[in-house]
Amino acid sequence: MVHLFRTLSHAPLSSPGARSTTLFVVAVPNYFSPDDFIRFSGPRIGDVSELRFIRNDGMEDRYSVLIELADQKAADGFYCTFNGKNFSPAEAEVCHILDYTESADVASTPPSGFTELPSCPVCLGRRVYRKLFTIATFFLLMSERLDPDTSGILSMQCDHSFHCSCDCEEDSVSVLYQVCRLCQQQDEVPSCFICGTMENLWVCLICGFVGCGRYKDKHAISHWKNTQHCYSLDLRTQQIWDYVGDTYVHRLNQSKVDGKLLEMNSYCESLEGDCGSCGCSEDSEISGALFSSKIEAIHADYIHLASTQLEVQRKHYESLMLEAKSRKENSKLEAIEKAVTSKIEDIHSKLGKLGDKKKVVAELNQTLIKNQDMMRRKVKEIEERKTLSLKLKDEQILDLEEQIRDLKVYIGANSR
Repeated sequence: MVHLFRTLSHAPLSSPGARSTTLFVVAVPNYFSPDDFIRFSGPRIGDVSELRFIRNDGMEDRYSVLIELADQKAADGFYCTFNGKNFSPAEAEVCHILDYTESADVASTPPSGFTELPSCPVCLGRRVYRKLFTIATFFLLMSERLDPDTSGILSMQCDHSFHCSCDCEEDSVSVLYQVCRLCQQQDEVPSCFICGTMENLWVCLICGFVGCGRYKDKHAISHWKNTQHCYSLDLRTQQIWDYVGDTYVHRLNQSKVDGKLLEMNSYCESLEGDCGSCGCSEDSEISGALFSSKIEAIHADYIHLASTQLEVQRKHYESLMLEAKSRKENSKLEAIEKAVTSKIEDIHSKLGKLGDKKKVVAELNQTLIKNQDMMRRKVKEIEERKTLSLKLKDEQILDLEEQIRDLKVYIGANSR
């Protein structure tokens, strides 16, 4: 367990005589990996002889770093370069560097001449940067908790007390209390307030609403439409989106190697404003700012060029897609037209054959009609001849009957 103590005297830590060659960095956020910390220490990494990363089971979202420097000058340079510097331009956490001394004694109360400090990084940062005191010695002790009887005021789990020397001067005591209490809570897995999904999440910077993005059910966009809260933070990339401007609000440089956001201008920060021990020049910030502005200008030009080229490529490929689509449709239409034409030709051929058959049938019909008339005339003639012959036969029969009757009369007369 790490215990923090300060001396009762106000000797500045930045003075070379008070600083050892061992420094301790507290409250490094977990999103800043050990590799990131080594890259962060790049300008001074050559002076480091040993790095040791320490994790606390009670604070899973942070860890500490024990740094052994080659000599006191290197320790002074490392302290002045990185103490108070932001780990990442997109985040609020800063680097807190303390002097380190290892003690084999297990103590529950501060040693003589020291008073215990809170382990909460919020309280520690407020104390350091308001310069109410300067940390002179840092002890590594094996214990379970910090004693609350240092100040005689009830403390939280993070040992954040309502200190009369700092917090009572401001109106944000309750706010700090809740911030420290939040720091001690275990991280909860965020999820969408509406559908409960844990992917593609955005947090409203106005009210803290957590919603899913456009690749899910778009509850973050619906929240903006309903409340007009236009700023939302992407939990994965930690970038802020402006719904009104329809763009990201960041103007930071991006590393070409791993895509991480980088701060181009390095600066030296010292509590006394003295950079002599670090070897920093007075115009380092100006040159860094100029270099950053040039990089930003080049970055903006490349973004504009890339967006322009992407737009040109988009139009080009859209035209190619339209041409391919039109060719495909034309080929389909040609195939349909060819099939219809072939069908029409077949129908015309069938119609021609049927027309020829109809003509033959019509001619045959005319022939049959003529034959029918002829046969009717013949039948009529036959019937007439038959009738005439029957009439002649009847007349002959009558004539013969009269002759027979005359003969009978004659024969009868002769026989008498």
